[in-house]
Amino acid sequence: MKPDDQDSRMTMDVAGYADMREFKRELRAAFAVAVAETFGDVPAEKIPSDEDIEESLRAPGAIVYHILSGGRKVGGAVICIDETTQKNSLDLFYVSKSEQGRGIGYKAWRAIETLHPQTRVWETCTPCFEKRNIHFYVNKCGFKIVEYFNRNNPDPHAPGEREPPGEWEFFRFEKAMRP
Repeated sequence: MKPDDQDSRMTMDVAGYADMREFKRELRAAFAVAVAETFGDVPAEKIPSDEDIEESLRAPGAIVYHILSGGRKVGGAVICIDETTQKNSLDLFYVSKSEQGRGIGYKAWRAIETLHPQTRVWETCTPCFEKRNIHFYVNKCGFKIVEYFNRNNPDPHAPGEREPPGEWEFFRFEKAMRP
């Protein structure tokens, strides 16, 4: 697939079941950067948990993408498409640790939007400590913060206490694409 005219080298490829072990490893390595900066040394196999990843992979309408640059894997995404409402979600999104800071995330996000033009609203969440993600979603991609999950307003979809130590707080974002 060639979703973005601005960068013909950036492509998205649907990942297969056989790719999931590597996908999870790369996802965790990318997430571990901010977690380690904030919480110190936390075992990478915990962030995100197998349960969280599997829930995203098995969600109705889930599509797992490899992000490719020049045919080389540089990241991945899990999105969920609701064909009825077209309120779609970006459940997991990462750029490989060695590729971060090169504009790949923005190009990949634009590719996802291009591949799913029927979307009315995109939704995603990120932990409050992930300042780089917050900047990316709000200032680069045009999302708006619409909810703040915390002890007094828990995420109704999240199970109990999360690891690493301490309570995690999340922002929920939305991006309106069309009425």
